[in-house]
Amino acid sequence: MTAPVAIVTGGAGGMGTAIATVLLDDGFRVALLDRRGAQEAAGRLAGTGEVLGVEADVSDEESVRAAIDHVDMVWGRVDALVNNAGIEPPHAVRSMEPDTWRATLDVNLTGPALMIKHCVPLWRRQGGGRVVSIGSRVWLGGGVTPAYAASKAGIVGLTRTACHELGPLGVTVNVVAPSFVDTSFNTQKADAGVLEARVDRFTEASPLGRLVEPVDVAHAVAFLVSERARNITGEVIHVAAGTQLAPTIQ
Repeated sequence: MTAPVAIVTGGAGGMGTAIATVLLDDGFRVALLDRRGAQEAAGRLAGTGEVLGVEADVSDEESVRAAIDHVDMVWGRVDALVNNAGIEPPHAVRSMEPDTWRATLDVNLTGPALMIKHCVPLWRRQGGGRVVSIGSRVWLGGGVTPAYAASKAGIVGLTRTACHELGPLGVTVNVVAPSFVDTSFNTQKADAGVLEARVDRFTEASPLGRLVEPVDVAHAVAFLVSERARNITGEVIHVAAGTQLAPTIQ
């Protein structure tokens, strides 16, 4: 049987690498898409399975089209799409620049929509597929950056709409919503002292008293792209150690 193929956007980052590693362990061939570092990340994972690095900007439709065409040319199918790419430039509503708002939504919300759009012909051809988008607890509890929170709420709306449209094609569409995860995506936002204080606040806000790790998110993704989740669609699975129940955590 031919091994299934997964695309992971934001594949060069810590979360993308964790997701790819688990999918490779599950027998997937994995294409890592990223604006930079995709081929280097693929090289680091090469010993664990079939990995392809593709430079792509998910906010640019021609880049998306070319990347998916390349994966199709190399492996002939896409069974799972993991929309993981995201940005969170710091801002507040009272001082937000429109360019910051647009850039955040372009990557975090338009990007997943474009990826889904250009995978549809492959899913129609092969008779089904899986979509998992990485959301965030902030869609429910709010966050400190309004454009990021809006984009993650938008992902839920996109997912619940797309599951109706794509269901007849045999495609499931779901969201995995983590809380704060200790990856470079978050550690680059603040110095060590500020980061340590934030870790403490999220740990205290968790009923389990612990942080979410990248592998926790990866395991949820792996479940949703598996046959075991074939009748789960339009859902949001919080991998947040219970912090989705908390108010805004600064």
